[in-house]
Amino acid sequence: MIVVGGEALIDLVPADPGGAPGPLAPLRPLRGGGPYNTALALARLGTATSFCSRVSTDAFGEALLAGLRADGVNLSLVQRGPEPTTLAVATVGADGSAEYGFYVEGTADRLFEEPAVMPDAAKALCLGTCSLVLEPGATAYEALLRWAAHHRVFTLLDPNIRPALIASPAAYRARFRSWLADVPLLKLSEADAAWLADGQDVPRAAEGWLAAGPAAVVMTHGAEGLSVLARGGRPAGEGALRCTVAAPAVRVVDTIGAGDTVNAALLHWLEQRGALSRPAVAALDAAAWHEGLTYAARAAALTCTRAGAEPPYAGEL
Repeated sequence: MIVVGGEALIDLVPADPGGAPGPLAPLRPLRGGGPYNTALALARLGTATSFCSRVSTDAFGEALLAGLRADGVNLSLVQRGPEPTTLAVATVGADGSAEYGFYVEGTADRLFEEPAVMPDAAKALCLGTCSLVLEPGATAYEALLRWAAHHRVFTLLDPNIRPALIASPAAYRARFRSWLADVPLLKLSEADAAWLADGQDVPRAAEGWLAAGPAAVVMTHGAEGLSVLARGGRPAGEGALRCTVAAPAVRVVDTIGAGDTVNAALLHWLEQRGALSRPAVAALDAAAWHEGLTYAARAAALTCTRAGAEPPYAGEL
């Protein structure tokens, strides 16, 4: 089982993606949140998945859990609370890219508490996005990260930076660096990498992150595809392995959930290879990474052909 920890929220997206933009344009509520989308995508690909979060008892919260339940996600680690569901208002650009404004004050998911017991069947943990920023839940999710490292549970970290939510960029960057020793697989977007690099050359920053602990750093480049900087079974001093794959050409409706689908596809692919461990990921060669990145790119491309975060099922790949 793979445990996905983090927020579940409601994305408010333009009801007519091709219509005229504006503050009063009609919006359509869709289930979302980076971790929520990742859990949904994992289950749809056929991996046993458990969602670990705190979800509102309001109507939006019920709809969020119904969506996970319909695709077989285990909900035993979900906490409930009467506070409202977080809302994310999406603005979709002409190229399908999305930017968000968040309504997070007093919402249920940020009051998450570390579970007293985690399932013995947990093979991997996936964390990221708002859940690692907004207190007091951020500290509880960080405790999960440390738990996974202590118990040698494989972890994928996706920072999925939302600058508007980060009160102190310097403090967050320092906190991010403190996580890397406990993270076998770091996945981030090109925009995330630039923000975290804080003016430093991004390729050089990625080399520094790799040296700090991860066995691999996967980066998404939108329509340009995916790349990885990895140890590749090479002795120290021989340099990192690099591999890049192109993104399939598709008609993009929006990119909501594409990066989350990459998380799920990578974890699913690693599980299928029996490679959910730091040594196994560190040993992957260029041919293996090309296969894995291609699979993730195809899954993300299908997500981009649909409005909102609607990741594909295994049969569609």
